[in-house]
Amino acid sequence: AWFSSDFSDAVGVVRGGKVERYSKGSRSTEPIGIAVDTAGKVWVTDAATVSIVAVSAAGQMHAIKLGTPIARLGRMAAAPDGSVWFAESTAYSITRIKDGALTRHTIDSARGGPYGVAVAADGVVWATLQSANSLLRIAPDGKMTEHEIPSPGVSPTDVAVGGDGAVWFLEFRTDRIGRFQAGKFDEFAIGEAKVGLTGLAVAPDGAVWFGMLRKGSLGRLLDGKVVEFKLPRERARPYSVTVDKSGNVWYADISGFVGMIPASEAAR
Repeated sequence: AWFSSDFSDAVGVVRGGKVERYSKGSRSTEPIGIAVDTAGKVWVTDAATVSIVAVSAAGQMHAIKLGTPIARLGRMAAAPDGSVWFAESTAYSITRIKDGALTRHTIDSARGGPYGVAVAADGVVWATLQSANSLLRIAPDGKMTEHEIPSPGVSPTDVAVGGDGAVWFLEFRTDRIGRFQAGKFDEFAIGEAKVGLTGLAVAPDGAVWFGMLRKGSLGRLLDGKVVEFKLPRERARPYSVTVDKSGNVWYADISGFVGMIPASEAAR
């Protein structure tokens, strides 16, 4: 499990129960976008150097400059074709890197505010537009379609796509999980207010996992039912969540930890 580190120069990985760190030579600022491509290369957003940094499995670094004076960057996702996509708020773009080249998909409205990015198995890219209260779909041919969320002012953040093609997203301001499938929106209430929803992933069994930053917990949504998993460390603050192929649920704790819920426990 790879992770980024805020206020440090390191990109880290957990291997065999041990943490390894690789210095990228510059201090990070909000490196919230991270993805592993099909070749095993790790990509990290680096707003401080206005670039995207690629890290090989051996720890070798390569930076791709964004060519803008400053950068405000969101989440990142890997695509089946080997490319990586990331939210580039300063350019109002969902941007692709493939074969070292940048391709920007610029949002027409300046109210876009892109943040979350996910790529479906068929190569379709989905993103959240926070200030536009919308989901953005980018087809493989580059055509962009915006889908406005019916509930106003939900501030969509993270997004993930399930194996059945359902697009899941967090509604930060309303403490709900949204789903968009077959042209229809649905919402699932967490049952509590101001839990600080952040981080989203869909497991192989279809369960939707998310972080509850203010509760020190992870949540699982399955068959319309929400189950809370209280994390063992006191004052844990889970910010990012991912699920590996075996069903283990990994999370990055912004207070300086990486944790994991084993698949056997996650399925209970």
